[in-house]
Amino acid sequence: MALTLKVIDWRHLPRDARDTLFLLCVIAWTVLPHVSHLPLWCSLLTAAVLLWRAQLALNNAALPGRWVVIAVLLLAAGLTFWSYRSLLGKEPGVTMAVTLMALKTLELRARRDAFVVFFLGFFIVLTHFLYSQSLPVAAAMLVSVWGLLTALVLAHMPVGQPGLRQASALAARTALFGAPIMALMFVLFPRLGPLWGVPQDGVAMTGLSNSMRMGSVAEIALDDGVALRVRFRGRVPPQEALYFRGPVLARFDGIEWRPLANEAVSGATRTMTPRAQLQVRGEPVRYEMTLEPLRLSVLPLLEASAIAPEVEGYRVSARDDLRWVTDRPVFERVRFDAEAYTDFRHGPARLSFALRDYVDLPVGYNPRTLAWAAALREAHPKADASELAEAIYTHIRRGGYRYTLEPGTYGELNPEAAVDEFWLDRKLGFCEHFAAAFVVIMRALEVPARVVTGYQGTDSRPVDGYYVVRQSSAHAWAEYWQENVGWMRADPTAAVAPDRIQRHRNLVPTPGVMASALGTMSPALLAQLRSGWEAMNNRWNQWVLSYSRGQQLDLMRNLGFNSPSWEDLALLLIGALSSLAMAGALWAWWDRRRVDPWVRQMERVRRALRSLGIAAASHDAPHTLAGRVRAALGADASTLAEMLDSIDRQRYSRAAASRPDSQLTRRFAATARQLVRTR
Repeated sequence: MALTLKVIDWRHLPRDARDTLFLLCVIAWTVLPHVSHLPLWCSLLTAAVLLWRAQLALNNAALPGRWVVIAVLLLAAGLTFWSYRSLLGKEPGVTMAVTLMALKTLELRARRDAFVVFFLGFFIVLTHFLYSQSLPVAAAMLVSVWGLLTALVLAHMPVGQPGLRQASALAARTALFGAPIMALMFVLFPRLGPLWGVPQDGVAMTGLSNSMRMGSVAEIALDDGVALRVRFRGRVPPQEALYFRGPVLARFDGIEWRPLANEAVSGATRTMTPRAQLQVRGEPVRYEMTLEPLRLSVLPLLEASAIAPEVEGYRVSARDDLRWVTDRPVFERVRFDAEAYTDFRHGPARLSFALRDYVDLPVGYNPRTLAWAAALREAHPKADASELAEAIYTHIRRGGYRYTLEPGTYGELNPEAAVDEFWLDRKLGFCEHFAAAFVVIMRALEVPARVVTGYQGTDSRPVDGYYVVRQSSAHAWAEYWQENVGWMRADPTAAVAPDRIQRHRNLVPTPGVMASALGTMSPALLAQLRSGWEAMNNRWNQWVLSYSRGQQLDLMRNLGFNSPSWEDLALLLIGALSSLAMAGALWAWWDRRRVDPWVRQMERVRRALRSLGIAAASHDAPHTLAGRVRAALGADASTLAEMLDSIDRQRYSRAAASRPDSQLTRRFAATARQLVRTR
């Protein structure tokens, strides 16, 4: 099937062809953001069907038969089942909905068929928010809704050929009239838990994990996306104190680090457990956190938090290793208040049997590193844990180690010697390399140690009052146990790259072509554009996506309710909707009694003509009346007849005006009165 390309002149197209092409453009725009989620065959099939339908509209050709459409539909269903092994679920459902909407355009024979396409179009708009609720997606879908409403207006204008500008303006006004009701429903409608349980299905993204291999945190650091935002209420801690604690990894099989199995179920309380033995000093740091979907059951709270935050829709409980976990993975954006003590100690002061889990090492792995640790012990036979840790720091500073995002792959040829290869040979690594090697060495020295992952530091300047923590701030550090003290934080990255911890100067990947060019021309402009965009995103997140039941009740309190409840909220919503409905009914009653301005104009014209003795019935068009004026009054009334022709063009031409020209009407009446006086 060959498709010929033409330069389209919308003004000279037939009405049906123009409206069909406009609808096809709206459908293409609506489907376009789904291309990254759809199978390649679905995108190609949708594009081919839309182009085919456009060709048929331009050539005024007959639509294909029903059996052709059914055959393509069966083919699409088969390909969907082949792609997903199912026809149920989010991905297969969206694929079939897009295919059905494209195929339905091949059956646009009646207004009913167009209404089915409109319905599918609005449904496709909703499906985008199953993948992303970001500001760009919302803006793109707003354009789609406007386009679909415009097409709906055109479908209800069967007479003549109304312009797209006129139809789109009417669609915009209609949407604006409904905006107050939409805003009212958003503000007052009771906030429910997620109605859809599938937004996370099949979604892959970088972020913290419950496991760590050497190189995995460096992969996260390549992502410059926002992980969380923090707004401090009072003093802002220095960068070197901003450790946001995530998964704690203590079980090592020689390749991968994972949490201890028994830590996943112990100590589930709303306050830090006695076994954690948390001791805090000074005033807490109070802050508000907006957490992006983490897809983990661990909240990366600022160290160290003694009390669980109130996270709407989740039960938060403490673990003995200072983690705060939720009853299910966090798959949506959440906002909550929390507090932390940056000056703290935790853990047992005396050696216990439970600490033996933190000295276990797999047999046969990294023998050269274990030998190096034995040599360190021989050199410092009486050193305690802190002195041994300082000796390791000194070796890192003087040993030629380098901090890099691209250390290469370790253990590729010999997985049992990955730490050996890093620590003794290549000496190139990111934070997880240093943390993992540090813990292995400390355990080889019979010192309990573990790996902690999370985020360290924030952007240096707040955006819209919030400090941004990016995925590129993902970090791994270590903890070791010191007798009479407990667990102590050890960050060997600070020994090789102190600026990373003290000033939060992250290593950054090579920028893209556009970002590199803009950054070369004007780094300040690039930073300003980025800050402005993130400020807009933050406000969108805070005011729209994070609007919660608590904020609804706060709004009720601001309106004068002392102890607002859901019943009060429902009554307020019903009262507001009833008031709007009453206002709408009054407006409709008043609108029915208004006189159409065109009718008012023609009534004034007819009165003027009757004063000249010219018959003017209510059904006579201005052009007809102009002919009667010329026949009855001749050349003396040429100006009057020309005015009637102008009124006729304003009312009935292709470029018809939306309202009559009141000045022309007044000139017509004045000219008629002058003719009456001169006769």
